[in-house]
Amino acid sequence: MGGGASGGWPGVMTKVVSVMMVAMLGLLLAPGVTEGLERDVLTNQWLIELNHAGGERVARSVADQTGFTYVAPVMGSDTQFHFLHPGVAHARVRRSVPHTRLLRAHPHVKTAVQLTGFLRQKRGFKPASRDAAAQSAPVIASRDGGAHAQLQLPTDPDFPKEWYLRNTGQSKGVPGLDLNVVEAWNMGYTGKGVTTAIMDDGIDYLHEDLKYNYNAEASYDFSSNDPYPYPRYTDTWFNSHGTRCAGEVSAARDNDVCGVGVAYGSMVAGLRMLDQPFMTDLIEANAMGHMPNVIDIYSASWGPTDDGKTVDGPRNLTMRAIVNGVNNGRNGRGNIYVWASGDGGPNDDCNCDGYAASMWTISINSATNDGRTAGYDESCSSTLASTFSNGKSSSHDAGVATTDLYNNCTASHSGTSAAAPEAAGVFALALEANRNLTWRDIQHLTVLTSKRNSLYDSNGVHRWQLNGARLEFNHLFGFGVLDAAAMVDLAAQWKGLPERFHCTVGTVSEEQEFSFGNNIRMTVESDGCVGTENEVNYLEHVQAYVTLRSTYRGCVTMYLTSPMNTTSMILSQRPNDDDDKNGFTRWPFMTTHTWAEVSRGTWTLDVVLEPLLGDFKAEPHRGVFKEWTLVLHGTKEAPYAHQPPTPEGMHAKLEMVRRAHESGVVMV
Repeated sequence: MGGGASGGWPGVMTKVVSVMMVAMLGLLLAPGVTEGLERDVLTNQWLIELNHAGGERVARSVADQTGFTYVAPVMGSDTQFHFLHPGVAHARVRRSVPHTRLLRAHPHVKTAVQLTGFLRQKRGFKPASRDAAAQSAPVIASRDGGAHAQLQLPTDPDFPKEWYLRNTGQSKGVPGLDLNVVEAWNMGYTGKGVTTAIMDDGIDYLHEDLKYNYNAEASYDFSSNDPYPYPRYTDTWFNSHGTRCAGEVSAARDNDVCGVGVAYGSMVAGLRMLDQPFMTDLIEANAMGHMPNVIDIYSASWGPTDDGKTVDGPRNLTMRAIVNGVNNGRNGRGNIYVWASGDGGPNDDCNCDGYAASMWTISINSATNDGRTAGYDESCSSTLASTFSNGKSSSHDAGVATTDLYNNCTASHSGTSAAAPEAAGVFALALEANRNLTWRDIQHLTVLTSKRNSLYDSNGVHRWQLNGARLEFNHLFGFGVLDAAAMVDLAAQWKGLPERFHCTVGTVSEEQEFSFGNNIRMTVESDGCVGTENEVNYLEHVQAYVTLRSTYRGCVTMYLTSPMNTTSMILSQRPNDDDDKNGFTRWPFMTTHTWAEVSRGTWTLDVVLEPLLGDFKAEPHRGVFKEWTLVLHGTKEAPYAHQPPTPEGMHAKLEMVRRAHESGVVMV
């Protein structure tokens, strides 16, 4: 599974031909199609469904008879397949109706749909640079001063630059503000037996720091349809993104090359799917559903365009792949999908990104080495926790140190792109500690073991708050920065969770107008679906499906308040979002801020329209609210009632919530 030479140079040479074709693709597009890609385009790819389970043999026959090229089955299906037509332009503005009719007319074809292409953007890309600094690695004292008083640090030359692993104040950081992974390593956890897939622009699997941890079996190139996800060369090293992310997870230890990964004993797989002018639902779905019983964690450092006005998310096939992954992946325990929250800065809101805001994914924001959010960080109520991106220092070593293309190293990786793989590495350590953890267990462990540490909003807007279950959260940072040692310690003792249910509380569908100074407040009463098979007493995720229109969508903010008086800003202002037509149509705004609270009582939704900050001559914008449906997800039983006693001070959040439950704070 692991050999770094798997595929080897023959695979690279094959890749050279295929990636040159991809490079030419942009030149073949109609003028103006790729610039901004403001609306979907039509591709030369089709999704076809056979009218019976005929398998690959029948699908290939259909392709031959209709002039199409057979590509692959869809997520291992025996009836759905991916075709392309070499005679159709790679991108066009009109559907190829004759080709679709030809497919649909075939007696073995049930349906045929020409696939649309849309824009997906890497997060936090900066031009590559090579940094080298060979320094000796000292032995340091354990933070807790306990049984493991002496910790042997990695000898990798760039480890001293990896402040997110061990922050000693380098690059003007705050000592101790890091992922606390050295403690986890000292407990014996390295991520052994866990595979993380980097869904990106490929991985330099010949890199000396990656090749022995590269899982060739689990890797694939969905851009070129071959098993060699090697990055396409560009003069700007634009396709270094995936290699940098991979190094954060699984770079080898003590090999005198670059730095070390968070889970340096784990495996990393490459799923190349971003290096193309546009994305399709089918490519996303096949990547997210690739070998779900071999891959444990999928890490994504990309999403819809971070322009502050896009509202987009996974399409139908992709949603099917993700839901199948959490329900059936890892032999029923569920795959873990880690998502970068976004780089749109304070003028964007990651609740408008349907990937990061999904309850099936773990949305990770980033903090700097001095505890603040970076200028590019988006905030939203669906963020679960934070890791690190880059330092506030102007030093070229203040970024995230990791692997780079062609056996190089860098210390300038940044953005929430850098944050998501760090979280994936921490989760790999937790899975080694307990292979029975489910996708939900990982989310609960994240909530319970993340720490406030030194994180703060330097603007003083988003303060740390306690929810009704006595869990501390922040709109910017979620439940805090990941603590690897605390997570693996609790994971090793974890006993699992009660069954999860979802309860649709109710719908408000009375059409109402709102404007500046004329806001809307609506309430629904929740009984948590008591007495039904979907009874939810203790909350995990809460979704507010909202439909509304406004003459300036970016002026709308929304607040959801729980029965225990926890208010989540589920939509913030987005100054660049000048949409006046589409609005939101049953868009699922999600919050994690009410985690472990009781579900019963009055829920309140406030819809507010106010001028943008500093816009003193704003037009009198107005809007029309049409519908709000509230859906609660959680458990009937108290989630932590059966967890084992934990050492005093080790897992303060767990003990606090359990005491709150026992004292009746959240009892029904």
